[in-house]
Amino acid sequence: MSNTINSTPKADGYRMPAEWEPHAGCWMLWPERSDNWREGARPAQHAFAVVAAAISQGEPVSVGVSPAQYELAREKLDPVVRLVEMTNNDSWIRDCGPTFVINDEGDVRGIDWKFNAWGGLHGGLYFPWDQDDLVGEKVLEIERVDRYAPDFILEGGSIDVDGEGTLIVTEECLLNENRNPDKSKEEIEQILSDYLNLEKIIWLEKGVYNDETDGHTDNFCRFVGPGKVILTWTEDKDDPQYPISQSAYERLKAATDAKGRKLEIHKILQPSPVLITAEEAAGVDRMPQTLPRIEGDRLAASYVNFYIANDVIVMPKFDDPNDEPAQKALQGLFPDRRIIAVPGREILLGGGNIHCITQQEPAARPAKPFLRRA
Repeated sequence: MSNTINSTPKADGYRMPAEWEPHAGCWMLWPERSDNWREGARPAQHAFAVVAAAISQGEPVSVGVSPAQYELAREKLDPVVRLVEMTNNDSWIRDCGPTFVINDEGDVRGIDWKFNAWGGLHGGLYFPWDQDDLVGEKVLEIERVDRYAPDFILEGGSIDVDGEGTLIVTEECLLNENRNPDKSKEEIEQILSDYLNLEKIIWLEKGVYNDETDGHTDNFCRFVGPGKVILTWTEDKDDPQYPISQSAYERLKAATDAKGRKLEIHKILQPSPVLITAEEAAGVDRMPQTLPRIEGDRLAASYVNFYIANDVIVMPKFDDPNDEPAQKALQGLFPDRRIIAVPGREILLGGGNIHCITQQEPAARPAKPFLRRA
């Protein structure tokens, strides 16, 4: 049973840990909607299964799936992956799922934010989103983790922490009038501080160009260690991404973290622009309340959208010359983890990438044993 707590994590001594801290496992959701995923979501399902199998080399993976897709998902997923029947609207658990917090004794709780499909009726990407808004509560119930439930709209991909009191966010997303229009910037900062246990918030202006999430930081700039960040970059001054990355770099260079450290900034060159093909666009069903996929539209491709598991890092690749340098850069930043690069285009066609379709659950102490497959 999951109890709802009428307090805040900061008041109770809980914090959001960094993603590189030990995990109990990873959560995902199974894709199926044909108005977002092409060809009845079959290519996306294959891509999700590859991601789940890669992550399971480092930690347990649980996948929520609708009743209609249960048998199909069980057939396609690696047997080591746990399958849980869970109704949902789409498969972006980073954004609709819970944010886990932990205290110094190793007890885990969860934050069940409000979710409105990245903007609700004012720029949101689909309707309805009612079942996605229940995913956080369902995951916490399954894991028997106590729950905080603030009346605040937030997506997990819009925040990134170092686990030591520092947060990165973008103004483009968190100050967007389609999220929490009744809240000032100062009020938003207070809520974030209270629920994530923060001492410092670093505000960037925007995220990756044309990102339909309104500039989530997990696709753009993330912590890769205490005092270290990774930033999507381009040297092409004619690319609309150029001024966005330049602005972020200047803000990061001027910032210090909660411990007073200047940030070590690692630039990761983005892949060449990824455009939707005519075939890809034609394979997606058109629905009046879902963002359409249109031939020639530029997708928000980024190598920063990777997942940090216990022993591995799973990153997207795009058959691009920058794939290999990005993988080498991540290996240098995470020398104790094996870097697994998997095809990211199918997931990107749906609007995000590997980090967007995953949500880590930190390990409680004592941690549950997990037998890794050979």
